[in-house]
Amino acid sequence: MRPFGFEHSYARELSGAYIACRPNQVPAPRLLFLNEPLAAELGLDAAALRAEAAFFAGNELPGDAEPIAQAYAGHQFGGFSPQLGDGRALLLGEIVDRRGRRRDLAFKGSGRTPFSRGGDGKAVVGPMLREALIGEAMQALGIPTTRALAVAATGEPVRREGPQPGAVLTRVAASHLRVGTFQFFAARGDRAMLQRLLDYTIARHDPELAGTADPALGLLRAVAARQAELVASWVLVGFIHGVMNTDNMALSGETIDYGPCAFIESYDPQAVFSSIDHGGRYAYGAQPSMARWNLARFAETLLPLMADDEDEAAIAAAVTRALAVIDEFPDRCDAALLRGRRAKLGLGGSTSADDAADHELIDAWLALLEAQAVDYTLAWRGLADAAEGRDEALLALFADAPAAARWLARWRERCERDGLAASERARRMRLVNPRIIPRNHRVEEALAAATDHGDIAPFERLLAALRRPWDDAVELEAYAEPAPREITAGYRTYCGT
Repeated sequence: MRPFGFEHSYARELSGAYIACRPNQVPAPRLLFLNEPLAAELGLDAAALRAEAAFFAGNELPGDAEPIAQAYAGHQFGGFSPQLGDGRALLLGEIVDRRGRRRDLAFKGSGRTPFSRGGDGKAVVGPMLREALIGEAMQALGIPTTRALAVAATGEPVRREGPQPGAVLTRVAASHLRVGTFQFFAARGDRAMLQRLLDYTIARHDPELAGTADPALGLLRAVAARQAELVASWVLVGFIHGVMNTDNMALSGETIDYGPCAFIESYDPQAVFSSIDHGGRYAYGAQPSMARWNLARFAETLLPLMADDEDEAAIAAAVTRALAVIDEFPDRCDAALLRGRRAKLGLGGSTSADDAADHELIDAWLALLEAQAVDYTLAWRGLADAAEGRDEALLALFADAPAAARWLARWRERCERDGLAASERARRMRLVNPRIIPRNHRVEEALAAATDHGDIAPFERLLAALRRPWDDAVELEAYAEPAPREITAGYRTYCGT
């Protein structure tokens, strides 16, 4: 096939951080999904790509592809593994998109690599289509995310609990640099490689830091700022990542790895859907604190670059500077959450003097949702109607409607101070409170149809709806409805490995 225009800055500048590897050959490639809007962003011809199932399954690569498996380590559920790496992924190269952004193009599920650790390196249709669905939903919601360019069926069975149809996903990312990438070399005491990695990461994501007095500290601050905004955006829409290991924390600030992820229905800070998160480490409400924990691990890898390891005073000063960034993170995240929740409540004209009162108002709202097991998405969306004086649908969500009405009275009193017209307040609220999210039962229905019957139509209909999260169209109503409570109560998600 013709060249993609791949570049290979990672391979060129970070020898020793990867192993060259080829994808497996598969018997019957078939394209299941092509992300035409993303193809256009990348400057690729979507019509031509539709004929390239053999490429997207890994059988035929363009001549300018140089597939590599990247090395990284990571803390997985708190336990450190000094070597993980791409056990079923391959970076093909980088494309500079139409806006001049460098973006990775990588396979996921393309077969064994030297980092596979006994696994088969393959993936199956359901989890790969899940990644496509959730990534596009996050994109539509305005949340930084990696995205699926394509999903191709391989025509071979892959054994999990039983045989399932195999698939390969093609993922696009700002980069695949992670906290775990730095941990790999820090664990080996390889300061020279850490310096090269720091220089590359700064050139890729934070070029303004090049040549500054303490670029490692600057990178820590930049990553912390991105992660605070990212995790706050997850919480605001009710998203649970499910596996926030350090190898799944991208330095770019994008959401990466849609394995055991889910969206909450009734509001519950302790909600956990991941089948492997037995202790609730990555529960919905724990995500900000887990991001801080991951940042502390990142800071540890940067300390050798912040001070001479033979100068105890310099080391102590570097630790103090790094700890200041880590300790500031909760406030950063809280500020992003307060800003986002004010927008979701339709509050304008806020000042710092309002902070304590607004925190109390928000906490009271969330306590109501939790105590009465109210659907998180519908409640926020219903507030927009309430802003225009139509309370009925919102109050119907609450078993104790009078308690909700009392809170509404407090909210309206706060709103009156802003001077916004009711219609304008409602309009703004509908731009930040989605009506359509990836309802877990709808996702599972679509994936089951594709996996069990080869029927991709439910996936395509759901994808179309998820790309319109703010839309009140009647034809989307089924995608806005929550699952029956008995389904939600027992819902579990799986890694798909």
